[in-house]
Amino acid sequence: MKAKQHIMTDLFDFLDHSPTSYQAAEQIEKRLVRCGFQKLIEKEIWKLEPCHKYFVSRNQSSIIAFIVGSKNIQDSGFHLIGAHTDSPSLKLKTFSEKRIKSYIRIGVEVYGGPIISTWIDRDLSIAGRIMVWKNNQYESIPVDLKEPLAIIPNAAIHLNREINSGFEYNKQTHLPVLIQVSDKNTDQSVLLNLLARHLKVKPDQIGEYDLFLYDVDPARYLGMKNEFFSSGRLDDLSMCHSILSAMTDIDSPTSTAVGMFYDNEEIGSMTRMGAASGFLRNILERIVYSQSSKKETFSIAMANSFFISADMAHALHPNYIEKHDEAYAPLMNGGPVIKQNANFKYATTAESSAYFEQLCKKVKVPCQKFVGRSDMLSGSTIGPTVSSSLSIPAVDVGNPMLAMHSIRETAGVEDHVSMIKVFREFLK
Repeated sequence: MKAKQHIMTDLFDFLDHSPTSYQAAEQIEKRLVRCGFQKLIEKEIWKLEPCHKYFVSRNQSSIIAFIVGSKNIQDSGFHLIGAHTDSPSLKLKTFSEKRIKSYIRIGVEVYGGPIISTWIDRDLSIAGRIMVWKNNQYESIPVDLKEPLAIIPNAAIHLNREINSGFEYNKQTHLPVLIQVSDKNTDQSVLLNLLARHLKVKPDQIGEYDLFLYDVDPARYLGMKNEFFSSGRLDDLSMCHSILSAMTDIDSPTSTAVGMFYDNEEIGSMTRMGAASGFLRNILERIVYSQSSKKETFSIAMANSFFISADMAHALHPNYIEKHDEAYAPLMNGGPVIKQNANFKYATTAESSAYFEQLCKKVKVPCQKFVGRSDMLSGSTIGPTVSSSLSIPAVDVGNPMLAMHSIRETAGVEDHVSMIKVFREFLK
């Protein structure tokens, strides 16, 4: 019981301090360093030692951590687990602050596929990163304002009688966020002044920024027996935390253990720091070539490798039974879920599914399966992207959850603890 409480307390702390991918990567880096991982710089020459722990950061939002295996890389290969640090949200448009009468608003862009209605009438804060001019150059600084500073207010039902009849919010006109009401007419930006005070710099030192809105409501237990938990960004920070917990709890693995924490999965991964980039291949090649200069060694190592794509899964929703295939309806706290799709929106094959099931059996964890309705489109993950680019077998898994892509999501406590056990068994 104490171990479970410790895990959940640590998860809640991780979630509450990771409002965007930049803070998530910052949290991951701090925890890796605390557990003895050494930071490597891509531009420098590496000297890698067996059983030593390392990590590489890119764009302050993606991290790849690894522990060099105790056995020859050609024979033992890699054991990889990957998740993503980003979540659907609303991004502030740079320098889009506008005054309408006494109202000061900021325009937003929709990032990924959030359930937009859940962002309305919430206490919102601002986080991300800012380019700050210091010492004759721009420095990228993560920032989290933490306090509730903004809101996207609904129109009263008296002004919008269609609100409960399938109303669609216009992204340009309905979503600008309200940050202040003021009668003072000034050319100074309210947001820039706020950011400058927070960073203790002058407003004219602030350049471009990547800033997002987020709900300030913290992670917490739910249910009569605290069997559930609720938070923003469970998709996919819950899986990031599971990987991180497993990576920091093993020493001297036989195969080289790799944990990937990618940004930009929610918008297709086609970025320099996304799963479709060469980030992972570059690192794996450098690990292999630190042990052998033969070209075929990399291909052989890949053939001896296995990849787990970890992204949250859909739990059976009791209020929307008709949205599920009754033969594949995972329950929260019923165990990790293997995700399958005939058109390979998920990377799972019969062979890789059997392998993950075996891992679950080893640690005495129940296992469930998900296949979507045949008349509904499936989502996708980084699984097919990484598996195809590296030609390695892979399985797509995740813990069952409700309200995926809502500003507030719900999952099961037992599932989170169980997934860490499975990941630890796989990596060790």
